[in-house]
Amino acid sequence: MKRILDILLVLLTAPLWLLVVAVTALLVWRRLGRPVFFRQERLGLLGREFSLIKFRTMRVGVGTDDERMTSFGRWLRATSLDELPELLQVIRGEMSLVGPRPLPVRYRSRYTPEQMRRHEVRPGITGWAQVNGRNALTWEEKFRLDVWYVDHRTLWLDLRILLMTVWQVLHGRNVSAAGHVTMPEFLGKHREGFHE
Repeated sequence: MKRILDILLVLLTAPLWLLVVAVTALLVWRRLGRPVFFRQERLGLLGREFSLIKFRTMRVGVGTDDERMTSFGRWLRATSLDELPELLQVIRGEMSLVGPRPLPVRYRSRYTPEQMRRHEVRPGITGWAQVNGRNALTWEEKFRLDVWYVDHRTLWLDLRILLMTVWQVLHGRNVSAAGHVTMPEFLGKHREGFHE
């Protein structure tokens, strides 16, 4: 049922978001040049790898993320417009509208068995951790909320998260952790004391 709801919501809203995707792609091309899209291997359902596609928000080149980030890129992230291409990945079945956010493949060996449970469901464009603090949370808090979602997921909870996401995006809160463009690197429980 969740998969059917995902497809219905994405298809019913397609005329709106496809137009926004086209305009955003043009703006990224004008402001940042090519490539328009950012691709990165992430872990999905049952730990399978897939290529996440987002709009690019940083300049290509050397330097820290903060140095390569532009004001336009910050705006894209604050409005979550950079995530819109992932709607196509919902149709393809690689992602869901709601679920734990997919993280880089390099994190795989750093998870505890309990944290790895976040991959028992499809990753989402938004999720329980995103509407309960997003990047203002520590990794420990994020993973605890992700696993809570895995254990308590229902269609009603998904609809609640989607509504909460709209409010979150409109207010542009918790887009970045303090002192970071998004979040600090997750190093694993034993290497970082499990707190950021």
